[in-house]
Amino acid sequence: MKRILPVFVLFITTSITTLVASVAITTHVLAQDFATGPPLPEFPQVYQTTEYAIQVDLVAGGLSNPWSIAFLPSGDMLVTERAGRLRLIRNGELDPLPVSGVPQVKTTVLGGLLDVVLHPDFATNRTLYLSYAKGHEDGTRSTTAIARAMLNANTLVGLQDIFVANSWSASPTNFGGRMVFGTDDKLYMAIGERQEEVRAQDMMDHGGKVIRLNEDGTVPEDNPFTGRDDVLPAIYALGVRSPQGLALNPDTGELWENEHGPLGGDEINIIKAGANYGWPLVSWGREYSGAAIPDPPTRPELAGSLRYWDPVIAPSGMAFYQGAALPAWHGSLLIGGLASQGLVRLTLEGERVTAEERIALGARIRDVEPGPDGAVYLLTDEADGRLLRLRPAGG
Repeated sequence: MKRILPVFVLFITTSITTLVASVAITTHVLAQDFATGPPLPEFPQVYQTTEYAIQVDLVAGGLSNPWSIAFLPSGDMLVTERAGRLRLIRNGELDPLPVSGVPQVKTTVLGGLLDVVLHPDFATNRTLYLSYAKGHEDGTRSTTAIARAMLNANTLVGLQDIFVANSWSASPTNFGGRMVFGTDDKLYMAIGERQEEVRAQDMMDHGGKVIRLNEDGTVPEDNPFTGRDDVLPAIYALGVRSPQGLALNPDTGELWENEHGPLGGDEINIIKAGANYGWPLVSWGREYSGAAIPDPPTRPELAGSLRYWDPVIAPSGMAFYQGAALPAWHGSLLIGGLASQGLVRLTLEGERVTAEERIALGARIRDVEPGPDGAVYLLTDEADGRLLRLRPAGG
C-alpha cells in the first residue's frame, strides 16, 4: 500500500493539473472569442471617425452567429450562420427560408458553417465554396473541410466535398476556414491547429497551415512542396495558429492573413509560398500558463509578422477597401474586432502600417466585406446577429 499511494497521489495531481490547464485555455478562448458587450443601439447610428462621420444602418437581424458574407453579381448577398444555415439577402431583405442543400456541420465552440466564397466565374457557372467543421463518424472528432456546389435559386445542387483536412480532433476550437481565390485562380484556405500546437510544424498534418488547391480540389503541380514524400502536397505555408482572416491585396496580389495568438500576440502575416510563420516555436504572446514563448526575432529564419497586438483585438474577417463611397479609406485594410468590439482600420504604405484607427461599435464583428455600392458591410457575432452597413453620414 505504501508503494501504491505515491503513484495514486501523482495520478491525482497530474489530473488536477491537466484539468486546470484545460479550464485556463477554455476561459481564455471564451474571453477572447465570446466576450459580450452592451446591447447594440437602435439604428441608424452616426459615429465620428478620423476622416468621416459615418452612419451605421441595420440591413438584417435575426442571424444566428453569422460568419461570412459573399456578394452575388446581382448585389444580393449570401450569409453563413455557424449553426449550419446559408441565408440569402435579396433586395435588402432576409429571405425567411435558408438555402437548402448545405453540408451537415459539426457545431462547436468555434466550429460550424464557416466561410462562403464564389468561384471567379460565378456569373456563368454559379459555383460557390463553403468551408465547414465536418464531424467524424465516431461522433466526437471533427475537422475543417471544403464543399463545392452550384447555386440554383434557393438550392445548392451537386454538393461535394473537395477537401477534408486530416487534422481530426475532439477540440472544439481553432478550425480556421477562411478562403480566398488568388490572382492565379487557385483556392487558398487557412486551417487552425485545433489548439494542439504541435500540428502547426508537422508537415504531414494540415492543421496550422495555409493550403492551395485547384478549383476542383486537386493539388497544383507548382505548390511549394509538391513531390516530397515527407510533406502533404496541399500545404502552401505553415506555422499559423488560429487564422481568422484571409484577404488578397488588390495592389500586389499578395495573400494577407490574420490570426489569434495564445495569451496575447494576435498577428497579421503576408503569406509566402513555403514560408514558416513560427507557431509554436515563436510568438508575440505567452502560453496560457503564463510561461514565456521566444519572441519571433530570436528565430530570424522564420517569417516575421507585419503587425501584432498585445493586448489582443481578436481579429476576424478582413478586406482591403477600394470603394468610391469613402475615398480617404482607399487602400486601407479593414479588420473586424471580436474582443475589441468594432472595426479596425489600418492605413498602409506598401507593407508598412502608418496608422491604426479603431471604430468602437459595441459589438463583436465577425466579418467585413466592402459592397459593390462602396459601403462596408459587417456581421455581428451574436446569437441574434446582425448585418450592418457602414456609409458616409448623410450619403
